[in-house]
Amino acid sequence: MSYKIGLKLWSLNENYISPARELFELGVYDYIELYAVPNSLNMISKWKSLAKDCGVKFAIHAPHFGSGLDFSNPNKLNDNLNLCEEVKIYQNELEALYTIFHPGIGGKLKESIRQMKMIKNLKFAIENKPYIVPIDSDNNAFCVGSTYEDIKEILSEVGCDFCLDAGHALCSANYQGLNPYDYITKFNTLKPTIYHISDNDQEAKFDAHLHFGDGSIDIARILSILRGGEFLAIETIKDSKENLDDFIKDSNYLKDIISN
Repeated sequence: MSYKIGLKLWSLNENYISPARELFELGVYDYIELYAVPNSLNMISKWKSLAKDCGVKFAIHAPHFGSGLDFSNPNKLNDNLNLCEEVKIYQNELEALYTIFHPGIGGKLKESIRQMKMIKNLKFAIENKPYIVPIDSDNNAFCVGSTYEDIKEILSEVGCDFCLDAGHALCSANYQGLNPYDYITKFNTLKPTIYHISDNDQEAKFDAHLHFGDGSIDIARILSILRGGEFLAIETIKDSKENLDDFIKDSNYLKDIISN
């Protein structure tokens, strides 16, 4: 079992560029999965400098519902395609290892598929979602791509790759009353090329991105399931705006399990 370990950052995280350089040179991670915040193309040169200075490789996570991209909303088609054009620039300029999209929130699967099929000249992967997500303090929304059946249909219709987020699958399984580890195993039969991982309450229905050991998920069991993909991005929260010391602990936590 061997993965390339990814550090998740946002394109506006200029504050993490220096510590990211140091951690890469120490071998703490293998690549950066960069969330491409809309209207942040001016930041690309800073990340390219990091790649040039020490050889960091990049992957791209496209904007999602929280940043205005929702493939399930027919009224957002033009905006969605414009954001995809920004994502293409990020992918091309940083020579991305992969690019990830979310399917959408609150709309129809068929609309998400229709819009994703309109994306041209951009190879990408689709990520599975929790069954529900909070959209404000009082309301939740259902996610497209939260079930095995949704993802299987997207992969078949769109012809894209698959990013299996283990935490999202766990939350979806809990909402549906299914065994989360069995459900993650079922998702893994769809041959993901990328994995996302973080900790959470084992019975949670909402995603939390906790540090490893702060939740109750059996991370060793998860890692025994996540076989076949090449990339493993750690999606835990950041405790400091000055350093990435918490990421070092999370990375070492995973590597200790993998090595044993």
